[in-house]
Amino acid sequence: MAPTTLQPVADTGANATLKKPVTEAISNGEVPQQESAGELIDAGDDDDGDDDCTAEGNGADTTVEGKKKKKKKKSKKKKVEQSEPPRIGLSKLFPSGIYPEGELQDYKDDNSYRTTSEEARYNEKLANEDPETRYNDIRRAAEVHRQVRRSARKFIRPGMAMTDIANYIEDATRALVEANGFESGIGFPTGLSLNHCAAHYTPNAGDTVVLQQGDVLKVDFGVHVNGRIVDSAFTLTFDHTYDKLVEAVKAATDTGVREAGIDVRLGELAGHIQETMESYEVEVGGKTYPVKPIQNLSGHSINKYQIHGGKSIMLVKNEDDTKMEEGEYFAIETFGSTGRGRIVEGGECSHYAKRVDAPHVPLRLTSAKSLLKTINTHFGTLPFCRRYLDRVGESKYLLALNHLVQQGIVQDYPPLCDQRGSMTAQFEHTILLRPTRKEVVSRGDDY
Repeated sequence: MAPTTLQPVADTGANATLKKPVTEAISNGEVPQQESAGELIDAGDDDDGDDDCTAEGNGADTTVEGKKKKKKKKSKKKKVEQSEPPRIGLSKLFPSGIYPEGELQDYKDDNSYRTTSEEARYNEKLANEDPETRYNDIRRAAEVHRQVRRSARKFIRPGMAMTDIANYIEDATRALVEANGFESGIGFPTGLSLNHCAAHYTPNAGDTVVLQQGDVLKVDFGVHVNGRIVDSAFTLTFDHTYDKLVEAVKAATDTGVREAGIDVRLGELAGHIQETMESYEVEVGGKTYPVKPIQNLSGHSINKYQIHGGKSIMLVKNEDDTKMEEGEYFAIETFGSTGRGRIVEGGECSHYAKRVDAPHVPLRLTSAKSLLKTINTHFGTLPFCRRYLDRVGESKYLLALNHLVQQGIVQDYPPLCDQRGSMTAQFEHTILLRPTRKEVVSRGDDY
């Protein structure tokens, strides 16, 4: 879900669209050696040696030399590997509890000094000693995301039902993050938007949509650990027609990641993203289409248990002078289109979230009160979808859900679509603006 905005101005209220549409042993700026995904475990000893024997003969004790005692075999080490489909919790793969850092990038220009600054290193050490700001939670969530998407990219094929794809990703995420209420779990519903639909589609119960060979599929899912959300997305195609569209959006996201940093102005960052995106074009059936950034979708800051933190990174240059700040998390998220480059809401809604600033209003429907209690218990301010309500045992809840939306307690997030016949693509990374360097926490071998 990387939440999205429909307006260039950051909005933390009801009008903000959702798709803004280790251990802390770091000292002196150094990170302890990380484990790879797959620890070694002891397979046990194998001692089948015989003891020396003594035999008695002719009334005298005689020592008979028996077999020499065999040396104990060295303990065998067996690598713990992830299963397929992924079901082994990350704590089994990283028993030390230290998870891999993401890609590190140095800050540029006026902030280049931070890489070697003693003060910045000290601030980083303090951040890692504070449970509220430590980096290990986001790294654990990122490693789950990498392992789940690695498997999902091999699993997803034309002919599959969208519900089966969503369940595959979500079941794997719950298993690997070792889902446990608000301590760890899914960050938001799995987005599987197709073709001209850019964001906020996930199948509801009874959905019969099947993935087709010519589809352009955006896979957008999140993982959280103690409220630290990793928000990352990629695009899949199954023929080569829209390769340039995918390449353009991936390049634009990488540009956004590269140019982001402490004190960077959001409006200027948007200009870098726009310039990269618009340097591409796509040829389809002999006709050439420019790749357009979707101007009313955006990247966003991320707060604890709040997928949109209030700052927006639009995809076209603007006059927003808001700066990125030390310690902040951002989802650098870009969308490109062969259509008009603007989205509108359309289709059956599946995504919802309780508003962070939800008002305290009297609810006249008993069913709405009951549903709100369920939402508070299972999701809090994390986004959810109708399938998740089904999963926790709710039924016949649409009237109550709509009432919560009307009262401004819950925000609905319908699918966001460009014009029919166009194609859209998406790539997204979560970055952390550490005092010394920028960490692309969701970076992997795939993107």
